[in-house]
Amino acid sequence: MSALARAAAEGTVLAPTGSSLVLALVVGVLFATGTYLLLQRPLTRVLIGLALLTHAANLLLLVAGGLSGAAPFIGDDGSVPERMADPLPQAMALTAIVISFAVSALLLAVAYRSYALTRDDVVQDDPEDSRIAHHVEEGPS
Repeated sequence: MSALARAAAEGTVLAPTGSSLVLALVVGVLFATGTYLLLQRPLTRVLIGLALLTHAANLLLLVAGGLSGAAPFIGDDGSVPERMADPLPQAMALTAIVISFAVSALLLAVAYRSYALTRDDVVQDDPEDSRIAHHVEEGPS
């Protein structure tokens, strides 16, 4: 008998709740929307897309953390360690929040500087990329 089947028979593994499914769907929607916005030309949409992606990653870490409500340490109350929340995903989420804040601040500064120079937040095509694409369309000479 596998360890998972044995734990399920003993009642130490809980089935996923409806809220976990809803949070998983929210994570999927946030990832999809963030990716879509990240691929757009305006820098404001890129910034919002990056923020949505980081929020989705943080939410995914918290959902992966497992159950909550009880203290994450083993005490004398007879708690089963398998039913306790894992504190590592929460620590990783806090670290990810700090890193995403720094990256968002840097991207906001770059977007502001780009807007100050060009008075437009749309990213233009690189002339070298356009030349290479035109060369590929014509075929080798």
